[in-house]
Amino acid sequence: MDTYCVLGNPVEHSKSPWIHARFAALTGQPMAYGKRLIALDGFASAIAALRAEGVKGCNITVPFKFEAAPLASTLSARALLAQACNVLTFGDHGIEADNTDGIGLVHDITGNASTPIAGHEVLLLGAGGAAAGVLGPVLECGPARLVVANRSPERAQALVTRHADLARQLGVTLQACGLDGVPGAFDIVVNGTASSLSGTGVPVSAQVLRRGALAVDMMYGPAAQGFLDWAERHGAQPRDGLGMLVEQAAEAFSIWRGVRPPSAQVLDELRGILA
Repeated sequence: MDTYCVLGNPVEHSKSPWIHARFAALTGQPMAYGKRLIALDGFASAIAALRAEGVKGCNITVPFKFEAAPLASTLSARALLAQACNVLTFGDHGIEADNTDGIGLVHDITGNASTPIAGHEVLLLGAGGAAAGVLGPVLECGPARLVVANRSPERAQALVTRHADLARQLGVTLQACGLDGVPGAFDIVVNGTASSLSGTGVPVSAQVLRRGALAVDMMYGPAAQGFLDWAERHGAQPRDGLGMLVEQAAEAFSIWRGVRPPSAQVLDELRGILA
């Protein structure tokens, strides 16, 4: 039986083992999936240990997404653009790296939440590994304007600069700013900062929300509740990151097993369990 796992710190809260076990059951794939807590300074050694054990691949969560790319033998186009990875595949010829966060977010917004991105204005909060992974795929959906806002505007600008050519090719207005200087209001607001995980509160003014805007937190469970409550109080449609989690996992599962699992069914089941 092939084995996979998720690496992170913290990782105990992760629903990825349940999701992948359900995918495997529904598609008849012989695989096992676990989770491993990794020391903050132990990512490279953990990857080496997994390969030595014969593990076939892993998902990567906070705070290691930027550490994965330098270890890879090959990077997908989306991982290369993001310079952050959340999926590694171990083979005889090295490590293949990919990033499924962005396509997971897009599938959740446009599919599960039935909200178009094309032609709309999008605000992405954060410039860390999570935000870096989703910027490219969201741009490819063709929003009218996309603004990346971060506590350190320089980091937001670096992320925007790396994606500037793609934005120009697609005709998308792409901007960077600080969290206290966000220009205008938006149809879709995505929180990719660590604010929910750290419990520090919503990092921007409610003025960024258009009435009826979709407000998505990449976190789920109790960590996301503060952001969801804030969005609802200000007339937005709140959405947590559970759908993104399931959809990015489905993309990773497809990479590893060559089979597309029924992600919508698994999302419904998981929401039922957590309710």
